[in-house]
Amino acid sequence: MRSRKSCGVEQLQLHWDVQGLVAGVDEAGRGPLAGPVVAAAVILDDENPIEGLADSKQLTERARERLFDEIRAKALCCSIAEASVDEIDTLNILQATLLAMRRAVEGLRLRPAKVLVDGNRLPVLKVPAEAIVQGDARVQAISAASILAKVHRDRLCLALHEAHPQYGFAAHKGYATPEHLEALREHGPCRHHRRSFAPVREALEARA
Repeated sequence: MRSRKSCGVEQLQLHWDVQGLVAGVDEAGRGPLAGPVVAAAVILDDENPIEGLADSKQLTERARERLFDEIRAKALCCSIAEASVDEIDTLNILQATLLAMRRAVEGLRLRPAKVLVDGNRLPVLKVPAEAIVQGDARVQAISAASILAKVHRDRLCLALHEAHPQYGFAAHKGYATPEHLEALREHGPCRHHRRSFAPVREALEARA
């Protein structure tokens, strides 16, 4: 594979035919102890480029919020989907992530000819797909998907914080920070915590 620079993102020149619409797919929220896992799929418009696309983790919150609105305004189409806490606990986090990715692709208004997925695992899809390691930093459509998924999930965590302020979701977004673990020990898990994750399971056992 060769690469070229476009809008600050190193774009891969894929070795197979990419004629037709190409969708990028990424997820947010595999690691946290609470909340759904979120996936997004984006088909960008080559005639309406977006400046500043990059891996969402490398962007400031303000930049992500700005790009979230611009992506939704300029992309040919985009889709955001979730797999719930119950699905995570039933299926495991990997399978729930792949399920959210599949839902995101199936939710696109336009059918892509190819799908590029960040990482090294692919969901079951009805169209050709390729997994690209570090794709969120190398393929613009995946960068855009990573931004949509991250911002959407962060907003969900703000809503969780309003409903359950004792856990501090607004600050840690569900990750296993010392503050979050201390809140788990003090208050026990709420219904949005992933009971299949060890720290949550241990907090339940300790209270029992």
